[in-house]
Amino acid sequence: MFESQQNWELFGYDMRDLGRHFTAAWRDFLWAYDSPVRARLDEPVRLQSMDGVACYQAGELCTGTGADCAAVLLPEDLVLSRLLRLPLAVESDLPAVVALEVNANSPFSADDTGYGWRVIERGEQQLKVVLVIVSRSAAMTYVAQEYGSHDPLAQELWVDSEGAKVVVEGFGEGQRRERYKRRLVRVASMLGGAALVVLVAIAASAGLKKVELGNVEEIAQRTQMETAEASRMRAELSQANEAIAEINTLQQDHPSPHLELARLTSLLSDDAFIERFSMSGTEIDLRGRATDASSLMQVLTEQADYGRVSAASPIRRVPGQDKEQFHLKITMGEPG
Repeated sequence: MFESQQNWELFGYDMRDLGRHFTAAWRDFLWAYDSPVRARLDEPVRLQSMDGVACYQAGELCTGTGADCAAVLLPEDLVLSRLLRLPLAVESDLPAVVALEVNANSPFSADDTGYGWRVIERGEQQLKVVLVIVSRSAAMTYVAQEYGSHDPLAQELWVDSEGAKVVVEGFGEGQRRERYKRRLVRVASMLGGAALVVLVAIAASAGLKKVELGNVEEIAQRTQMETAEASRMRAELSQANEAIAEINTLQQDHPSPHLELARLTSLLSDDAFIERFSMSGTEIDLRGRATDASSLMQVLTEQADYGRVSAASPIRRVPGQDKEQFHLKITMGEPG
């Protein structure tokens, strides 16, 4: 923020005009012809002209002909129309600028002057504004002659200029604006009520969350104590698992000879016997006799528990017997 030419400015905007810009923005958002809010909430108007009757809403043609508000389209010969090109900077003061243009260009007396305006184009540098000026007495004379109405508040007066419908102020448009204002208040009240309900729901949720937080903190403290005990038990379990793993490793590296003897006893047939059995770690040295030593060696080779079975010396027949002498080296396979 810095001071430039005795005005407080921020990013090129005079901060003293901030409220005025804010008000103008809300005015355009709620009351401009192209406002999305007005397009939804504004009262439809039944427009009478020499070409017939049409229905308009927020200055745009709409379907249907049923409307409580009535308007009369003034002919071009009763209207003084001007197209103003104004800098974009005057947008917040547009009503005052238009009033100055009316005072400078109206050929009628101040009491007899009626006017209306509408922004038809908003560019990057300038605004295009349609300004229409009428004689109030001449306009009412036309309405009385063509439509039989002598009350200026009974209908609105519209003008078709530059392809846009412009409302002349000071006639029956006040009733429609009051209805639109009441709708705005009602919608704002509904939105405020909805926001209040949301706030109450958020507050209730926050209260419930606070209660839940207290319960969670209590559970957390209890869990902390249980966790400490669980950590101690886990440490003891880890030590036990390490001992078991060590025992399993020892069992894998040094299998039980008794189990292998029992295994060989079940594998050998009745015509075979063992003369010598020795075991060192996973290596088995086996000597014996059998009627068919080759078949015996084949049986041992097919065992999944034995990784490798080899002959330490050639198989030979025992003299004077029907037995064969064998000497085998057996290596235990992976435990499983």
